[in-house]
Amino acid sequence: MAKVKQGPGSFLFPMPVVLVGANVKGKANFLSIAYVGIVGHAPPMIEVAIRKNRFSSDGIKENKAFSVNAASAAMVEATDYCGIYSGAKVDKSQVFEVFYGELRTAPMIEESPFNLECKLAKVLDLGGSHEVFIGEIVEAYSSEDYLSDGRPDLAKIEPIVYDGGSLSYWTLRDKLAHAFQIGKDYQP
Repeated sequence: MAKVKQGPGSFLFPMPVVLVGANVKGKANFLSIAYVGIVGHAPPMIEVAIRKNRFSSDGIKENKAFSVNAASAAMVEATDYCGIYSGAKVDKSQVFEVFYGELRTAPMIEESPFNLECKLAKVLDLGGSHEVFIGEIVEAYSSEDYLSDGRPDLAKIEPIVYDGGSLSYWTLRDKLAHAFQIGKDYQP
């Protein structure tokens, strides 16, 4: 199969869409992003990459806290709204019902099926378009409706994923295999 060069780009498929929450100027603000990922297990840590000089960045730095809220298919319109409009121009504190957890400074979304409350551990400026905010996950919250056997259920959460190639939001569908099981008998 011939490979076609695509040029350098931020290609990764799929990219989870989340809403990053931060208190900015005394109000909850939410920004939708797809540059997010887990960076450690013990302690649990996550990174979010946010374009430099975004409204939420100042709030994260000031409060040393942020939240990562799963965006479900049922939330697609509000999620997109939070990505289109800057909190510097519109008040997004009323878009969702907000709650606070252990840190009391990281606003989280009640409507979100799953929330991560994060204490800011480090900010990295790698010289490009974005700053990387690394947070230690101090608590995770889930609505009971999105659990099976006490654990988050991906099928119930129905997360939004982003396809940068087509500039489209997608959902996930069927389970493919059991992780750490399917490859046990594989013979290369």
